[in-house]
Amino acid sequence: MGRPRLDTSKVSVLGVRHHGPGSARAVRAALDEIEPDLVLIEGPPEADAITSLVGGLEPPVALLVHLADTPRPGSVESRQGWAFWPFASFSPEWAALRHAHDHDVPVRFCDLPAAHTLADRLARAEEAEREKEAARAAEQEAASADAPQDASEEAARDDALPADAEGSEGADPESSPGEPTEEPRVRLDPLGVLAEAAGYDDAERWWDDVVEQRADGEPSPFPAIADAMAAVRAESGPESERDARREAYMRQTLRAALKQGYERIAVVCGAWHAPALRDLSDYPIKGDTALLKGLPKVKTTATWVPWTHGRLATASGYGAGVTSPGWYHHLFTAPDRPVHRWLTDAARLLREEGQQVSSSHVIEGVRLAESLAVLRGRPLAGLNEVAEATTAVLCEGEQARAALVHGRMVIGERLGSVPADTPMVPLQHDLKAAQKRLRLKPEAFDRDLDLDLRKEGQRERSVLLHRLRLIGVEWGVPRTPDSGGRGTFRESWRLRWEPEMDVALIEAAPWGTTVGSAATARVVEIATEAELPTLTALTEQCLLAELGEALPDVLALLTDRAATDSDITHLMSALPPLARSSRYGDVRGTDSRHLRSVAQQILARVRAGLVPAVRGLDDAAAAEFVTALDRTHNAATLLDDDLAAWLDSLADLAVRDSVPGRIAGRVNRILSDHGRVEASELRRRLGLVMSPGTDPTHAVSWLEGFLQGSGLILVHDEHLLGMIDTWLLGLPEERFTAILPLLRRTFGAFDGGERQEIGSAVTRIDGGRTTEIRVRRPVDADRAAPAVAAVLGLLERSGA
Repeated sequence: MGRPRLDTSKVSVLGVRHHGPGSARAVRAALDEIEPDLVLIEGPPEADAITSLVGGLEPPVALLVHLADTPRPGSVESRQGWAFWPFASFSPEWAALRHAHDHDVPVRFCDLPAAHTLADRLARAEEAEREKEAARAAEQEAASADAPQDASEEAARDDALPADAEGSEGADPESSPGEPTEEPRVRLDPLGVLAEAAGYDDAERWWDDVVEQRADGEPSPFPAIADAMAAVRAESGPESERDARREAYMRQTLRAALKQGYERIAVVCGAWHAPALRDLSDYPIKGDTALLKGLPKVKTTATWVPWTHGRLATASGYGAGVTSPGWYHHLFTAPDRPVHRWLTDAARLLREEGQQVSSSHVIEGVRLAESLAVLRGRPLAGLNEVAEATTAVLCEGEQARAALVHGRMVIGERLGSVPADTPMVPLQHDLKAAQKRLRLKPEAFDRDLDLDLRKEGQRERSVLLHRLRLIGVEWGVPRTPDSGGRGTFRESWRLRWEPEMDVALIEAAPWGTTVGSAATARVVEIATEAELPTLTALTEQCLLAELGEALPDVLALLTDRAATDSDITHLMSALPPLARSSRYGDVRGTDSRHLRSVAQQILARVRAGLVPAVRGLDDAAAAEFVTALDRTHNAATLLDDDLAAWLDSLADLAVRDSVPGRIAGRVNRILSDHGRVEASELRRRLGLVMSPGTDPTHAVSWLEGFLQGSGLILVHDEHLLGMIDTWLLGLPEERFTAILPLLRRTFGAFDGGERQEIGSAVTRIDGGRTTEIRVRRPVDADRAAPAVAAVLGLLERSGA
């Protein structure tokens, strides 16, 4: 006896475009007409258990499915073991979810489970990692061989590399929600084919005109969409293995629902899949079962997280994104006259920015947008017409003003929200409670925050932001380098919440159940393997984040590393954060005596190693050493009691012949600024450097180091400036030409005001000699003639 035939007349397949307002309105109207007793939606079945939370969600939101076992940070699992399925208010799938929730109708997700897609993605990623390791090993083996490789051998090795061996950690999970990227397959663009058949050269515009800008009350587009897609699929060749498995699972889910006795099933899926679900009889059950047999699987967990319009935009890299989520949100939410309301909002935005825009501008803008739509044969004015009207009328052709409107309104940035009872790891709950207590609301746009650390509530905000940075959640970023360690009572932050930060919190869950405990455990873990500079930076971060439990462990490791590390550059890099922490630890009520002791030990070792450290450095290494020298000097200044000994060490270094020019110049400048070198002695040293027997390149390097940071010393010491001027004038032309790039680099680092002051000082010194020079170098009239003629022409046209 044969298997009973399923009644597919009980099924209504609604093929949609993801995140399309016209599709969302059509889905809403179709569901009201069908009155389904079950709604199936393309998406991961793991989310079935949390559909009850839909009523408390405020889109944009996203389904996040991740590995149930929290992966080790930095592992393949942490990079590939999660995926998002975004929903906006104008997404057809969201319209279906809301209908099911509002009408108390069962709703299920029917796509291939994320447990399979993530397992497949992880397997691919691990295979790519193995291939990269094998390729790297082959390169190292080839490099270590004595015989040189010829071009054919190198080409063969390059051909062995996988296509994604460099620059990629795997596909963006948003590109096809939850699905790993496969090799590109030749398949017709369905929208492109249908648009071309309708006489359009732009597939997006065709879809917008036919579907997205449909008004309420028009006939359902879904039967025609399914028929059109069936025709396109018939011409496109066989399905990819990935799509075939997804559609097989959707059909199996649909068959199971029919067997359970549902009478009116509505299926909301991508338009491409509609024919495969509508025509069940064309796909044998045995074939679908075979496709799904033996798929790899991992344990997963699903939850809802806030999303942003910016992440829905195609420009963010989201494969199923739309170019203008702000415009689509407006089309979906505007009760009537969308063009009028859009241009009114644009005018309001321009007025808020101080631009003069009146109601007459809006009226004329609407007329222009509608006229353009008629001329172009469009049913309604679209975003292109509205944008052109905004630029031409509201902004009076000024592109900068138009860019302001388009940049804010077309994306229409907004951050969704999820209810408190959404499944979260304890770390997320702790952060939510802290955000509420400290009145720090996550927002999807940049917001500057200035904190006064003398106020308890603002200090707690600072502590929270520093702790989050330690566990990899960059919600707040200091607006200026080292802004948290400048020793003042103020900090400046720039805040912006991104959806990936929820993933970072999940990844940080193994370190602790609260932000404080997780940051403490993370710091101790980093410190165990850290080198000296990293340890000192961690020490400062512990103070800023008030991680008293982690500080003893970090300080113990720091003391051990400082005693055994012989790299002078490591010691110099380690000193500044220690000095800052020891000097300003009392701002946060920290006992800094131990920090000062370690800092003093490191400074003593730096002083002892200065002379051998500078021998044989080339220009690039000398430039890096000068930067480290400046930071070390600032640290010694903070330590105060050790400044005199530090300056003594610099004085000893300044008179040695083996010191590179840039370093010697910088050391002499520091000594001069602190009054440790008399003006006469400084001029004598400069005279030696610029003597005829000295390489001009060495002299310019010395000068670059001496003037680094500020050239105003030349303005205040005309004798010093005169020595440099005389030296430059005395150089042969070929030697001057050789050092000119170095001179440009030196003086080009000064701002315009400094250069102008130096130039004015040069004109004041030795005027007689300057006059003599001008007489000795007459003007070449033939070369000057074109310039003179051009200037005369400009003066004549201006009436001067």
